Amino acid sequence: MLKKIAVDAMGGDNSPEVEVAGAVGACRRWGCQVILVGDTPRVQQELAKHDIGGLHIELHHASDVISMHDSPSAVRRKKDSSIRVAFDLVKSGSATAVVSAGNSGAIMAAGMLVCGRINGVERPAIGTSLPNLNDQTMVLDMGANVDCKPSHLYQFALMGSLYVEHHLGKSRPRVGLLSNGAEEKKGNELTREAHLLLKEAPLNYGGYVEGGDVYNGSVDVVVCDGFVGNVLLKVSEGLAVAIGTMLKREIENRFWARVGYLLSRPAFNSFKNKINPAEYGGAPLLGIAGAGIVCHGSSDPVAMSIAIRQAGEYAQSGFFERLATVFQQ
Repeated sequence: MLKKIAVDAMGGDNSPEVEVAGAVGACRRWGCQVILVGDTPRVQQELAKHDIGGLHIELHHASDVISMHDSPSAVRRKKDSSIRVAFDLVKSGSATAVVSAGNSGAIMAAGMLVCGRINGVERPAIGTSLPNLNDQTMVLDMGANVDCKPSHLYQFALMGSLYVEHHLGKSRPRVGLLSNGAEEKKGNELTREAHLLLKEAPLNYGGYVEGGDVYNGSVDVVVCDGFVGNVLLKVSEGLAVAIGTMLKREIENRFWARVGYLLSRPAFNSFKNKINPAEYGGAPLLGIAGAGIVCHGSSDPVAMSIAIRQAGEYAQSGFFERLATVFQQ
């Protein structure tokens, strides 16, 4: 049975409904133990809609919330906010990991403030797995660090490579640095200096990659600053929705296309699941001395439940010890 996971019940776009439903799903499906952190009366009201008999769900009150409009520094003054209290539970040993669909900058700030960074890590990063033609590509940073130094990108590459090796079982993951072209003369000052560092790193580094390489399976880890990474993520999400909508319209407007869809429905469903962000749960917060999973603000209950399971596995995987060893070398 997985150990207790602190879930920020107030962070997402549709909280606490999604967080509660996700917690119930994770406990029922995988035997997770969850502490729902937030406004207890509101959380209880949502819990009353579910059959929670036999499930390991606790409530922990937090009187405040950090909104999407707050700056990350709000975690210092909002000491009783749900995201900070969730990390406090990890720090005290009452929980082993945090899951939140809230303000990603605030999640990062709370993790660093409460749990601290792994020794040697300058900036923690958010790593997101995106589907490619073969399997998955981990991209980091996805929004926690808008302004980066070359040394930050170097460390992102180390953390991303180690995570893919440790959690996805890939030996010597292929690492690429996202740029506006594969030639060494391309890029900007940040990428060119990071490129020189990565060429000397103990990694399977292949040089610059372009946007299309994120999805063609040529690399396992793609490194960029948080500004570029977040734009990449939002464009990818928007493109997936647009393709699905356009395809649906084409099918609905043509009789033979509808017939073909009926025959090809299993393939369409498989494709939909492959590109569905919910199937990938959340994004690990790499570099803090504690387990944190960052979910999309609009996550649905399925994504939330997968993220809760993912957080438990992440916390118990031994990854932190291995990462600390690497950064101490």
